[in-house]
Amino acid sequence: MLQDNETPHWYVVHTYSGYENRVAANLEKIVENRKLSHLIQSVKIPIEKIVDPSIDKVEERKLFPSYVLVKMIMNDESWHVVRNTSGVTGFVGPGSQPVMLRDDEVEALGVDTTSVSLSFKVGDFVRVIQGPLAAHITSAVVDEISPDFKRVKVTASLHGRNTPIELDTSWVEKIDNYD
Repeated sequence: MLQDNETPHWYVVHTYSGYENRVAANLEKIVENRKLSHLIQSVKIPIEKIVDPSIDKVEERKLFPSYVLVKMIMNDESWHVVRNTSGVTGFVGPGSQPVMLRDDEVEALGVDTTSVSLSFKVGDFVRVIQGPLAAHITSAVVDEISPDFKRVKVTASLHGRNTPIELDTSWVEKIDNYD
């Protein structure tokens, strides 16, 4: 059905009216539970902030009600995960073929398109180089990387026990040739 593609792109997903937040939360939970962050990397709801100076309040309004943006590597598995998420009615595109957005289109929607490149992946050994645990952890194994690539979950030996820890991705680096 879909060709495997190793490059992530943004796609528009249509949802039931008022289900944008539920779809985004459900999709993020599925990605976390099934460890699919390498395929589905980000889920965004384009919003604009409206300032009401008379009451000194900032409100958020959805720019495109019933639509969610998903940054993903498109293949059969990722297509089925998104398409079968509760509240999703389908991808935007002709027939059942999703159409990817160009970076300039995504930027116009106010979504950050900054590319993040990590030197490690799930299963790699890393060392903590920053933060309060840097002096206490010599090595850890990457268990999970957040869809936005900002956080990493590792398992490290801390006080003689394997302990799961969540860290900022900038606080760890891959250990080459770990024995």
